[in-house]
Amino acid sequence: MEYAVGVILATTIGLLGTGVGFDKERSFYATVLLVVASYYLLFAAMAKSTDALVAECFPVVLFVAAAALGFRRTPWLLVAGLALHGVFDLIHHLVITNPGVPAWWPGFCMAYDVTAAAYLAVLLVARRAAAKPRQ
Repeated sequence: MEYAVGVILATTIGLLGTGVGFDKERSFYATVLLVVASYYLLFAAMAKSTDALVAECFPVVLFVAAAALGFRRTPWLLVAGLALHGVFDLIHHLVITNPGVPAWWPGFCMAYDVTAAAYLAVLLVARRAAAKPRQ
């Protein structure tokens, strides 16, 4: 169920972002990446686990860097950052012990992240194709 909710939510937010025009701003998907990366810090704080909070800081810094570089350089880094965060969700429990993470979260977040990455990739390809002059 968590996978379906992640896919549906990411697709809905992507379509809403495109329909309203939010994603025309370079910061839209960078902000999405910042938010999804920050949840593990929230879970550590909710569990009152200083060890988990400290351990979660390193990956958060990496994803914040990906968001900043994607914003500044190329949105393809945002695609990569979102997809890699999805992979991170799958292995998170193997590298960091965070007692605040709900059991359903890794599946939900992985589905959300991968779907958001795929949506952004399709959007970038479509926009590039639409911008090409016709022969």
